[in-house]
Amino acid sequence: MKPDFDTLIIGAGPAGLTAAYQLTKAGRTALVLEQDPTAVGGISRTANYKDYLFDIGGHRFFSKSKEVVDLWDEILPDDFIERPRLSRIFYGDKFYSYPLNGFEALRNLGLIESALCMLSYGYAKVMPIKDPKTFHQWVRNQFGERLFSIFFKTYTEKVWGMSCDEISADWAAQRIKGLSLGSAVFNALTRSFRGKPKAGGPVIKTLIESFRYPRKGPGMLWEACARKILAQGGQIRMGQKLSGLQRDPTSGVWGVSALDAAGVEQHYTANRVISSAPIVELMNAITPTPISLFNARSLKYRDFLTVALIARSSRDFPDNWVYIHDPSVKVGRVQNFRSWSPDLVPQEGMTCLGLEYFCFEGDGLWNAPDSELVALARQEIEKIGLLRADEVVDACVVRQAKAYPVYDDVYRANVETVRRDIALSFPDLHLVGRNGMHKYNNQDHAMMTAMLTVRNILAGEALYDIWDVNEDAEYHEGGTSGEQEALRSERLVPRKVA
Repeated sequence: MKPDFDTLIIGAGPAGLTAAYQLTKAGRTALVLEQDPTAVGGISRTANYKDYLFDIGGHRFFSKSKEVVDLWDEILPDDFIERPRLSRIFYGDKFYSYPLNGFEALRNLGLIESALCMLSYGYAKVMPIKDPKTFHQWVRNQFGERLFSIFFKTYTEKVWGMSCDEISADWAAQRIKGLSLGSAVFNALTRSFRGKPKAGGPVIKTLIESFRYPRKGPGMLWEACARKILAQGGQIRMGQKLSGLQRDPTSGVWGVSALDAAGVEQHYTANRVISSAPIVELMNAITPTPISLFNARSLKYRDFLTVALIARSSRDFPDNWVYIHDPSVKVGRVQNFRSWSPDLVPQEGMTCLGLEYFCFEGDGLWNAPDSELVALARQEIEKIGLLRADEVVDACVVRQAKAYPVYDDVYRANVETVRRDIALSFPDLHLVGRNGMHKYNNQDHAMMTAMLTVRNILAGEALYDIWDVNEDAEYHEGGTSGEQEALRSERLVPRKVA
């Protein structure tokens, strides 16, 4: 039986579209199935409300991978702008620059609190917790208990909806990699006395000072990518929810079924499948039932929603976003869309702020009527001091399910079991991207997992172990390319398919 397509791709987010683009560019036939009825890009899409544009979560275009940067330029050659990276922390009714400004932090915390923080840090260095298992323990070792409680605990627990003692140290090591109190203080003192640090030194992604950004948001890139996929002969079908997945043991051909917007089941066949869908959704669809289905169903996800407030206000602030560490409000982060790009806000004299609330799908926040969420956002934005409630003239709410894979204390074992099951039982089924691999990563990392997967497919052999791609996209340490770094890694030795 000749299949309909060489490769079927589940999900039109950064990983799925990157795979489709590179496969069709190489002359392979590819079909992308996307659950959303209208928007490509996944969590990297750009929402549009009355011509006001905004990110779903905020996406800075910065990568240490030359391959990824080159691909961005190839897909969207003329529409990137350079933006300053400006963020602050709101805590205790005060704003702290982030990266830290030494004098400002000292002034805001006060001499006594600052001294106690340094003593706490010194104690953590002298008496570290050996082999830290939790987020709390990892951050305490890096910054001390007191700074953990001020600058990490409240915000992290807002994001994840769980205690810092329940979150794996893996998440801290991945998302705060390369940053310690020492590097933060050095950066702060450099900024306080000399301005910006000198170029050419090691780059800590948490402390980058500028980034590139599409004029009309990240969705602009992925919409352009989708158009190029179609021009190269690929297909993208929207409003298709995965419902079944089965591999014929004789021919090796995959049969895939999906429910369209009308609830009618559509059927497709392909030589192989690339999935960027959440692992639990993928494994639920496979027949016969995978032995690791219980492990897949044990994986957890964190959801969030954005309340976009459109206001007539002469007040402006330069931050791309403000992290809300203060426990007196529920909002976790505030985005200032005009600071991402002036093209996101179509009217002069207007501002558009996105208040992000982290929640679980089905909980009180998620199910609250939009009117209640808007009222809450108006109240909290005034309490923070970024807008007056009476300046807000319009608003909308956007919900995003399964935005963040949760790193609890058993996630690693569950993912490893699923991974082994797929490797042994389901040849030519490739997992890529954030939810496809249950890795909380940035879009450049998601793209690289897809790029290396495509290279494996085109080569006909497993040259790269996609699971060993560095989580924070440091693919070219020492100036090497992502491909070279993957090949050079002790764990990424090229190997033949058995």
